[in-house]
Amino acid sequence: MLYAAAKALISGVLVALISETARRNAALGALFASLPVVSVLGMIWLWRDTGDANRLADHAEATFWYVLPSLPMFLLVPALLRRGVHFWPALGAGCALTVGLYGVTILIAARFGVRL
Repeated sequence: MLYAAAKALISGVLVALISETARRNAALGALFASLPVVSVLGMIWLWRDTGDANRLADHAEATFWYVLPSLPMFLLVPALLRRGVHFWPALGAGCALTVGLYGVTILIAARFGVRL
């Protein structure tokens, strides 16, 4: 239980640092947010928990394929905000787009033998 709490605390502190940096400097905060910090932490925790190279390789590869359909969200949300759409609907639309694109990605990947 202590280990899970430590993982949550470390992960949460990193997210808080990124958001505080973004509050002061949007570009620097975006740079830090674009780093695959959560993915790297996930790989570290997975390796520490399992030591299973195949599971970690599958996780890292699937992360790559799931990052691609999430990228359009980072274009849709600012476009909507700049057109006067409020934050929550803009974020919801971005998330809905991402979920839809995840489904499309899974279908397309399956046609090429990639199992997600």
